[in-house]
Amino acid sequence: MTLRVRDLMTTDVVTLQPTDTIKTAAIKFAVDNISGAPVVDNRNHLLGIVSQNDILRTLLKYQDLLDKDNPEGLSILKHSLDSGEGGDRIVKAVDEISDMEISTIMTYSTLTTSADAPILDVLRAMITMDVNRVPVIEKGVLIGIISRGDITFALYKRKA
Repeated sequence: MTLRVRDLMTTDVVTLQPTDTIKTAAIKFAVDNISGAPVVDNRNHLLGIVSQNDILRTLLKYQDLLDKDNPEGLSILKHSLDSGEGGDRIVKAVDEISDMEISTIMTYSTLTTSADAPILDVLRAMITMDVNRVPVIEKGVLIGIISRGDITFALYKRKA
């Protein structure tokens, strides 16, 4: 018997809307202990995916811009941790990042699968394409997600 995506996928999927902010995404990731989420429209059609890497790349892009004319070594992360150091430029950068819509940083083209796909085929694609999670689609609608963690967990215990 071939193990299928439906046997391991998570059906209670944390999703984001394209108009959600980076701050909203970061909070969801922390609260739900996840590192990325599908981005869907109001009818649960998949639009793309956003991950912690997308957020961190954005943070680094802003930090690089600050570093170009910033001899004092102001840090976006230090400001966020110390809550206040760095002046107006840092506050403005942190606010811009926090208020940025997910649609500006998400990946629109993403690997997807069906619930009936063999799990080993999906795992091979995940490793080859270096992705951590794959949305499960049926008739264009998101019905679940399969992650590397789901597959790893299955090695030791089947999900109920």
